[in-house]
Amino acid sequence: MPDMKDVSTQPLPKLEPRDRLGHKGSYGRVLLIGGSRGMAGSISLSGMAALRSGAGLVTIATPRCVQSVVASFAPAYMTVGLADNDDTFDTPATEPILELAGKADVIALGPGLGRSPAVTQLVKRLYGQVATPMVVDADGLNALAEMPAVLSKPPAPRVLTPHPGEFARLTGESVGVRPSTRSQAALQLATRDPSGQTVVVLKGAGTVVANHKQYAVNTTGNPGMATGGTGDVLTGIVAAFVAQGLEAWQAARLAVHVHGLAGDLAAEQVGQVSLIAPDLIDFLPVAFDQL
Repeated sequence: MPDMKDVSTQPLPKLEPRDRLGHKGSYGRVLLIGGSRGMAGSISLSGMAALRSGAGLVTIATPRCVQSVVASFAPAYMTVGLADNDDTFDTPATEPILELAGKADVIALGPGLGRSPAVTQLVKRLYGQVATPMVVDADGLNALAEMPAVLSKPPAPRVLTPHPGEFARLTGESVGVRPSTRSQAALQLATRDPSGQTVVVLKGAGTVVANHKQYAVNTTGNPGMATGGTGDVLTGIVAAFVAQGLEAWQAARLAVHVHGLAGDLAAEQVGQVSLIAPDLIDFLPVAFDQL
């Protein structure tokens, strides 16, 4: 186990100021892959969060059976409906998704994706073959847990965003609540990739961001964020920051701070009990103003 460097107190990364001559292509093309019957909202939250976090163009690739639902959440992202088994992606969707991936600056994979043999093979090909930065969450992580060897060979930066349950499925080990234990666990997962391209965001109270040589413990956020969909919002924020030019480590560290800050600002207005994931998206503009 390498020495862990705690950089929690170091200054947060920053997005570059907007160029007055910039256009939507200047701020990155995000491809989000996910959604399934009954979970169309997950990938939609990621898409809305990516837009609110500054991404120039956002496209959601989703099963055809839920495309109209996903499209209905927001008019500012694009949707592509692909072959499905009346639930989630079917095998014929793989090649069109790979084609879309080749045009993106960053890919976010997993929210609401569902689980099936076809999905597992899709995740394997995307994770192991596509040389584009990628954020992986939810059922994307569950698919990776079925083939952990692929974690050691990413062709480009990867940001994994597990909650403790997903972490346990990925590693076979449970995560404690002590910051030192969580930091060590996140580092161990990150170092499965000997190339150093993997960043782990271990979510929970005091979210830990770790790569192969350092970690940071986040201090924003509150218990009101322990509700469905908040992780999907984080996925969209991370992807948007990568699209705008931040490296994977920088994007993850800044994203967890902004995500938690939006949650804190929302809780001040609606309370922790009533806080829901769309509230985070609504308060992202205020969070950015406070950075």
